[in-house]
Amino acid sequence: MKLRIATYNIHKGVSSFRSQPRVHALKQALSTMEADITFLQEVQGRHDRFAMRHAARWPEQAQHQFFAGEKLHSAYGMNAIYDHGHHGNALLSCYPIASSRNQDVSDHAYESRGILHCVVDTPHGPVHCFVVHLGLFAGSRKRQTDALIEAVENSAPRGAPIIIAGDFNDWTNKLSETLRMQLSVTEVFDHNLPSRGFGAYLHRLAGRGTKVQPARTFPAALPWLRLDRIYVRGFKVETAQVLHGGLWARLSDHAPIVATLELAA
Repeated sequence: MKLRIATYNIHKGVSSFRSQPRVHALKQALSTMEADITFLQEVQGRHDRFAMRHAARWPEQAQHQFFAGEKLHSAYGMNAIYDHGHHGNALLSCYPIASSRNQDVSDHAYESRGILHCVVDTPHGPVHCFVVHLGLFAGSRKRQTDALIEAVENSAPRGAPIIIAGDFNDWTNKLSETLRMQLSVTEVFDHNLPSRGFGAYLHRLAGRGTKVQPARTFPAALPWLRLDRIYVRGFKVETAQVLHGGLWARLSDHAPIVATLELAA
């Protein structure tokens, strides 16, 4: 079985400058990804002020429901709650979502963070999907990663296929090795690393292993920081790419990642 998946921090459906609505354009852009499962962060469940100010350009539905339409299944994990609305993580799937649970992993009062765990019922069995958006501070990210590891170990059977995707805010790449060791996952861009050849030879000669780094996704206009990730277990990664260009730079401050996976035998 092959799965096309995507992860995208959509910046609450508004532009980075002047906060202009981009929800309808985002829906169209998401459809062009042709993803079977999409992991979304900063999804606006409700925003009364935008709904009043931009009535003609702001859908009445919550964003995850608007993006799903009548063709997709969706789940939403509410994280940040305020007087005029709330936002969080969401999952869109062309396959039924058998169950969903949102876990609060907020580390302090100034950042509301969560882990949305969904079990997607594919034709070849359940796939455990975890949508994450970690904090801006290193200590918070470390504790939230520990919570993520515990959530995966407690909810996904050993050896079950899993996909963990989202905005890790881990620009120093301190968390990947912990996830690899504790959960036996790989990041979708790991397969692009040279395992042989002159570059690998120089690394071995210097006594160093090949440096494992995710892709650059932020800011979308000129990606430099490596914030967004897709980790998998039980899948072979066929392709992985960051979507660049003017369209994506106008829609959000993050660039999306799209990957094609094949279920391991």
